[in-house]
Amino acid sequence: MDRLVNTVRPYAWGSTTAIPDLLGTTPSGEPQAEMWMGAHPGAPSRTERGPLNEVIDADPERELGAPAVAKFGPRLPFLFKVLAAGAPLSLQVHPDLAQAKDGFAAEEAAGVPIDAPQRNYKDANHKPELICALTPFTGLCGFRDPVEAADTIAALGVDSLKPYVDLLHAHPEEAALREVMTALLTADHEEMAHTVAEAAAAATRLGGAHTPYATLAHHFPGDAGVIAAMLLNPIQLQPGEALFLGAGVPHAYLDGLGVEIMANSDNVLRCGLTPKHVDVPELLRVVRFEPNDPAVLRPEASPSGEEVYDTPIDEFRLSRFVRAEGAAPVDLTTGTPQILLAVAGRPKAGELSLAPGESVFVPAGETTELSGTGTVFRATVVA
Repeated sequence: MDRLVNTVRPYAWGSTTAIPDLLGTTPSGEPQAEMWMGAHPGAPSRTERGPLNEVIDADPERELGAPAVAKFGPRLPFLFKVLAAGAPLSLQVHPDLAQAKDGFAAEEAAGVPIDAPQRNYKDANHKPELICALTPFTGLCGFRDPVEAADTIAALGVDSLKPYVDLLHAHPEEAALREVMTALLTADHEEMAHTVAEAAAAATRLGGAHTPYATLAHHFPGDAGVIAAMLLNPIQLQPGEALFLGAGVPHAYLDGLGVEIMANSDNVLRCGLTPKHVDVPELLRVVRFEPNDPAVLRPEASPSGEEVYDTPIDEFRLSRFVRAEGAAPVDLTTGTPQILLAVAGRPKAGELSLAPGESVFVPAGETTELSGTGTVFRATVVA
């Protein structure tokens, strides 16, 4: 079992206080957006045996277990994070596995450098993900009913938005959403900037459900993503609630602290709310223009006290233990790799005591017992 030393990524949208508060450290004044736990080469966790990716590379079957290596290859198939949004993240979507393989191969063949700003596919993997709230957590997820979106936009009373309202009423649902998203992303930038400014002023006047769009425009003035955000379902998670995001589903996180787990990929296609590259043709190929009501996940308890967040993929499995004083120890020994993260109390993994924000990597087959009090998240795979 390895105690992990993890990198905190200082992205501009990060909160200056949420991760330091969790860790019990003094804020530096700089944004602290994501704490990465895992073996991603961009910021691998460090152990006394060396960087976790190098530890796994040295003996994949010992660290991951033969079943996981056979199913996912000789790499840890998930990346585990603490995510702290102090400002909105970009509106984005992830490809499915076939799209990722095709897109990666095409960009490789075209000779697009892996670190080029216009590069869409950094690897050939998909990126399903799960976010679980540690504090009240707000975001946008999936397309809403086009008529609801039309009502939200129409209420602003902005003349230049009327064509989008008409489009949302004039076509079947999927066609309407595709038409409007395409029109927004291909609109004249100067005209769109004026429209967004008018929409932001109207959203400020209206308040209520329109307030988040004024906030988005404050962070991203003139960005077409402010209007695109009105096509999506607003969500609010309470602590312990989670949201699963599959391929093709547009989403953005707006505010809050959570734990996030995803397949080990860095493939992101952006729709807006960003100064970064937006590849409209590729985005339209990947996005699924299907209205849906995002399902809020609540964990299902087992007799051992493990509460599991059910998802339809195997690259990761997230669960938690909320342990009261005097709770019996739980055997967590399994044939797959695990990362255990404490977020409250002072639980123990084996002989290692964990303060909030501390984590350990448990190799496959390693005898592991969870004891003590507090809340622990457990990340592993289904192999």
